Amino acid sequence: MGDKMTKRISKGLLTGIAVATAIGGLAAPAFAQRDPAYAAARSAGQVGEKMDGYLGIVVAETSDLRRLVNDINIKRRAVYAERAKANNATLEEYALTAGCQAIAATSPGEKYQAPDGSWQTRTSAPPIRDSRCP
Repeated sequence: MGDKMTKRISKGLLTGIAVATAIGGLAAPAFAQRDPAYAAARSAGQVGEKMDGYLGIVVAETSDLRRLVNDINIKRRAVYAERAKANNATLEEYALTAGCQAIAATSPGEKYQAPDGSWQTRTSAPPIRDSRCP
């Protein structure tokens, strides 16, 4: 089995995970949205969605912002681990797929991380996504 076969299997696995993520929803953003501090930080462009499925700090870090992001990311990791196991995927594969979905779900004005690592502000155009996204 060569590189093409591995890429095809990986792309197929990520597509399957994407379907499971879409059906199961992203629990992390759902419970995070209940936190007014998260909603305020997101709308102010202080935090953004990263390609690896976790939340990142876009501006100068404060202890409150770090605490908020760490809390959300710990919860996301727990959800990703559980769902990855249920989908016979690795944590990293599931998190990447969740990151692809979270970035796709951003609204204009919100921040997200582009594949080159730069922070972008979502416009009305589709976000720049990683080529590995299903």
